Order: sequence, then structure tokens, then C-alpha cells
Amino acid sequence: MSAPAARSTVLTTDADLVRRYRAGDERSATTLVTRHANAIARFLAGSGASGDEVDDLVQETFVRAFRALDGWRGEAQFRTWLFSIASNLRRDRYRRAARGAQLVSLDGVDLEAGEDPATTLDAREAELALSRGLGTLPRLQREVFLLRAQQGLEYSAIAVALGTTPGAARVHYHHAVKRLKELVT
Repeated sequence: MSAPAARSTVLTTDADLVRRYRAGDERSATTLVTRHANAIARFLAGSGASGDEVDDLVQETFVRAFRALDGWRGEAQFRTWLFSIASNLRRDRYRRAARGAQLVSLDGVDLEAGEDPATTLDAREAELALSRGLGTLPRLQREVFLLRAQQGLEYSAIAVALGTTPGAARVHYHHAVKRLKELVT
């Protein structure tokens, strides 16, 4: 018997996976979902979607993305394009529900061994204040802040995802940070 073929250690790019999916490789779609679902879920939760909504919105984001895959030409990063779809879905659901954004749950966090309970309590209180503060920000400021601070996107990618300009994204981020600092301190 011959030894199994060695697997390539080179990561496949999103563009390669999209090409493979378009050619009929269903496993490429699974890889794309696995690669990006958690980031999309964190973004949606941070932008006010409830736990039940997050799962539905992540699923719907990928359903819409794969239906409109021909619309992605690789000019923006695949993840940025997904953030754009998720943002639009969240905004549409918010409008339909005509209710305020919900806060991200911060329960269920265990102390690590050796952590100081007072310091941990202070950190949790600051995190709760930040979460509440995010809920008070205008939608665009909140989404820009989450894409920049949580996802680490550059302003140009944020602009593509949210349909604005890099300069406007920078201004929204500045205002969000200023407002959140006022609320947390």
C-alpha cells in the first residue's frame, strides 16, 4: 500500500474557494462558511442582534451570498462583502421589527485561575458599559466601530462593506470612540 498523499499546508484563498464552488465543488462553500461564520456572528451580535437572530442572520447572509456569488468580483475581500450583506440584512430586520437593538449578553464568563475578582468585576462593568454604549450609538457609527475595533478592518474595507467613503468611516469611528469613552469613564 502506498502512503496517503501529503496535504497541502498552503491555505486556499477565498477567491480560489469561490472559483472552485462556481465549478461545482460544494466543499469549498463549506470551507467559506466555516472560515467566516464566527466573524459575521460577532459583528451581528455586536450590532444588536439577539442570540436567536444572530444564527438566522448568519445563515441568511450565506444563503444570499451564494445566490449572488456572481456579484462578487473579488474587488473587495470576500469577508468585507459578507459584512455588507449581513449589515443590510440586520438593518432590514430592524426596520421590519420596529424595535430597538438588544444588548450582547455578557453572562457565563468564568474567572481564569489566578485572576483577581475585583479586577475582573471592573473589567466586566466596563464591558457592560461599552455594550450599553454601543446600543446608544447611531447604526452607522456602531457598525463602523465594530468592523474597525472588533474585526480589524481598514477604513477602505469598512467603506465598501457599509456603502460609504473611507473618510466618512473614519469620522464615524472617531465619533463612536469619543461617545463610548464618555460613557465608559
